[in-house]
Order: sequence, then C-alpha cells, then structure tokens
Amino acid sequence: MDFKKTFYKYLENGTFYHVLFWMVFYLFLIIIGQQHSDKSIGVIMTNMLIRVGFYMAIVYFNLLFLFPKYLKENRFYLYTILLALSVVLITPIESIIHYYLFYRDESLLDINKSIFTGGFFMGFSSTLFKIINDWAFHQNEKIDLQRQSLQSELNFLKSQINPHFLFNTLNSLYALTLKKSDKAPEIVLRLSEMMRYMLYECNEPKVPLSKEIKYVKNYLELEKLRHGKKFRIDLKIDGSVNGQMITPLLFIPFLENSFKHGMDLQLSEGYVRIDLKVLDDHLNLGVENSKSKIIHKTDKKSGGIGLVNVKRRLKLVYPKKHALDIQEKENQFKVSLDLDLSN
Repeated sequence: MDFKKTFYKYLENGTFYHVLFWMVFYLFLIIIGQQHSDKSIGVIMTNMLIRVGFYMAIVYFNLLFLFPKYLKENRFYLYTILLALSVVLITPIESIIHYYLFYRDESLLDINKSIFTGGFFMGFSSTLFKIINDWAFHQNEKIDLQRQSLQSELNFLKSQINPHFLFNTLNSLYALTLKKSDKAPEIVLRLSEMMRYMLYECNEPKVPLSKEIKYVKNYLELEKLRHGKKFRIDLKIDGSVNGQMITPLLFIPFLENSFKHGMDLQLSEGYVRIDLKVLDDHLNLGVENSKSKIIHKTDKKSGGIGLVNVKRRLKLVYPKKHALDIQEKENQFKVSLDLDLSN
C-alpha cells in the first residue's frame, strides 16, 4: 500500500487530526500529572491513558449520537440532560478503576467529583468545537459557491464579448471578399492571431498586460485595414507594459464602441484616439471618438451590450480598484478608466 496516499487519505477524512489531538492531550495530562503527583511516571502514564480512554468514549458518544440526534434538532434541554446523564453513568466505573489501581488513599467521593467535572468539561468542549467546525465548514462552502457563481458569471460575460467581436469582424471580411480586396488575407492573418489569443490564453483569470496590448494593436491594425485612410486612428502608449497582469479582453468593449460611433459613415472626419498610460501597477486608459449627431435606430437595439458587460466585469474583478468615467457629448464620446493592477 502506498504510504503517501494513505497519509493524505487520513488527512482528508480527519482521522489524522483526531489521533494527533489525543496524543498531544495525553502528553499534556502526563506533564500535569507529574507536577501534581509524587507517583512514578509509569503509574501516571497508565492512569492518564485510562482517563483519556474514558474521555474519548464521552466525546465520540456525544459527537456521533447526542449532537446530531438532539442538539442539531434544536432539542437543547434534552441534549444537555442526556450529556450530563451519560457522564454520570460512566463516572462511577472510571472512579472505581482509578480508586483500586492508583488512589486508595483518597476519598472515592472526591475522585467521583474530579472525574465527573473532567468528563462533562470534555463533552461540552467537544460540542463547542463541533459547532465552530460546522460553522466554518458552512462558511467555506458558502464562499466556494459564491466563487463558483462569480466565475460562471465572468465566463458568461467573457463569452458575450468574444462572439460580439467575431461577428463584426467576419461581416467586414465578408464585404472585402465580395470586393476581392487585397486586404482580405491580412485581415484573416490578424484575426487568426487574435482568435489564438482568445481561445488559448484568455482562459486564465489574468494575462500579461503586454499580451493584452498586443491584442489591442492587432485589433487596431485590423480596423485600419477595414476603414483605410478615411478615418484617423491613433494609439499612444506611455510607460512600461512588462510585468503587470490584467484580466483579459477588458479594453475591447471600449474600442468596439468607439469604432462603432467614431467610424460612422455620416462623419466626414471621424476619429478614434486611444491613450494608454502605465506607471508601475497603475493604469489609465483613455478612449475618445467622434460621434455623429444622427441617432441610428439599430443603436438602441444592439448597442451598449459591450459596455454593460465590461462595467459588470470591473465590479467583479476589480472591486474598489477601478474608476470608470464615461462622457457623451453631442459630437464626442469619451471613456476614462483608472485601474489598480496590484494584487
């Protein structure tokens, strides 16, 4: 049998900790016994071993029978009476054993009092331990459920972002292939790089900021290929982007929204400006775009889902560690995001 596997099995089911507790408790009783008795170490060890055996009987009778059957059913008074009664019944047996083996020079009544007090204390202490342990278990279970729910929600929000971007890009690619444009192969190449990033690297909670920025650059180059020189697209990066980690695909909803409005065909001079500043673990993203005065009916139906999702992700992943400011004017849309990237 594999000793390592067996050991871990005992750790998981709690047997190891029970054995460890009783061994430490036994040694503690021996030390206390030596300080308060003139008997030999062998007599003290035997005495304390018998005492621990009776303590174990009370504790496990309480934990395995009394506690789940009565206290968990909110029958507190009956539980207390039965716990006291079980100690009362077992005390004379232990007292007689101790009296005839070790303490014939002491009063049997005094031995009874000492053993009853110790037995009831052990039983009551095991109840307190069980209550605290169950409470901690349920708290951990609650936290695990919240964590699973949070992760499921994040995955759902992320899954809404990816198809949204893919849908827009494939539409543009389809239009270029109809025109037999020479830009189509380059779009396919950049799109494949971006899909590789989304499929294989964005499964982690955090990704290197440098890779996220490379993804943004690919996205911008793709948009430049789509729109040509008709519209102005500027990207400015200040500071070092190496070493920091960030939740993946966080910037794309802002960019998608800016291109949706900033590259409107109704605009004669449309623009999108991205300004990214990084200082140690602090990041500031500014996205500004032109905006047509004409309101499209489709905007109310399909627009805004990306921004709603990214706001929710920021609240979930960066609580109290971000500041998002969105300003919409008649001919301009501006987003400012301050983000604390520290762990």
